[in-house]
Amino acid sequence: MKTLAEVFKEVLREKGIESVGTLSKRFRKSKNKLQDMAVEIVHGKGAIFKVPEKTAVAWDLEGRRVDGSHYAYAPLCMRDKFEMAVSPEELRAKLPEWPYFIIDLYHWNRHTQKEKGKICLQITQSYGLLRDYFTGSELAVTWASEEFRRMFHGPLNRITVYGGSTAEFLKERGIDEVVLLDPWADELLSEKDFHVRAFVIGGIVDTGGEKKLTPRIGEELEKAGINVRRRKITLRGDIVGVPDRINRIMGIILKMMVEGKSMDEAVYEMQEPLHARWRLRKELPKRAIRYRVDGRDYRVVEKELFEYYSNWLKIRWEDFVKVLRELDLIALERRRIHHLNKISTARLIRGKLYRVLLLKKAAMLCYNC
Repeated sequence: MKTLAEVFKEVLREKGIESVGTLSKRFRKSKNKLQDMAVEIVHGKGAIFKVPEKTAVAWDLEGRRVDGSHYAYAPLCMRDKFEMAVSPEELRAKLPEWPYFIIDLYHWNRHTQKEKGKICLQITQSYGLLRDYFTGSELAVTWASEEFRRMFHGPLNRITVYGGSTAEFLKERGIDEVVLLDPWADELLSEKDFHVRAFVIGGIVDTGGEKKLTPRIGEELEKAGINVRRRKITLRGDIVGVPDRINRIMGIILKMMVEGKSMDEAVYEMQEPLHARWRLRKELPKRAIRYRVDGRDYRVVEKELFEYYSNWLKIRWEDFVKVLRELDLIALERRRIHHLNKISTARLIRGKLYRVLLLKKAAMLCYNC
């Protein structure tokens, strides 16, 4: 799927423009200068003009610095001073039909004021993510109350804010099928779903407790005659460790859809150590070896597991140690575990396998914290 920057490049090349500059210091620190210029043009804030003298700063269409250009981004108020090369109308006419990413706030009033503030922040961050790929207007907020409008400090004029239901929003735009991101769905999100014209993310992304609000959003849409594809995102086959924040789920979708990342790669890139620790707490006990030393029980894991898990969980050494302490596990080097296994005897105790040693525990085991 093309990004706005790629569409912008095509428009520039059609006009024989191979580099663009700026008449101010704007965009100089931007990571994706063409994308940021294009967003401002689409929103009617500026245009590309032909200027009589080369600009002091310019970039080619791959974002590399070049020695000036006769084409530059400038605010629309400069239209009477310079010849316009690319207008907002021209760029808008070339835009493909990107899907909507809908945040459904039907359950807004179930939240505390603090939770509402967090949702507003996540919506602002979601706009920032979409702006990095498309225009940002693809972000739609439905069931948007007056309270939401007051609390939201993001760019209300650049997203699509709708006071009615998600079903009404979809029907007004002729959309009869959506993908609902639901952690309790049976099927995984895949490339086959990326042609759908709308993705629905609940105003609360709930992966725990008894609420299960996301499936209810799907039920309401189906009652209104909307075909709902319920899809989930997993990390190596499990939802544990997948971020549950709206903006991070949206980031995973975008990395899969636009950048062609696998689901596991996209989850890793959008993961925070907090989410990684959730998964590590589930994974480490599976690797534990039970030892009984002088009548006392210990659970031991290989210290080298840190390297293995850090390849697909965004954990630091301090996260690994924190989870060890929480689970009352001991980490020992693999060679020491092999030695312990040699000098111990395997026994079933209460239906579980133990390695039994008749040695002083202090001589063989230690916490690696």
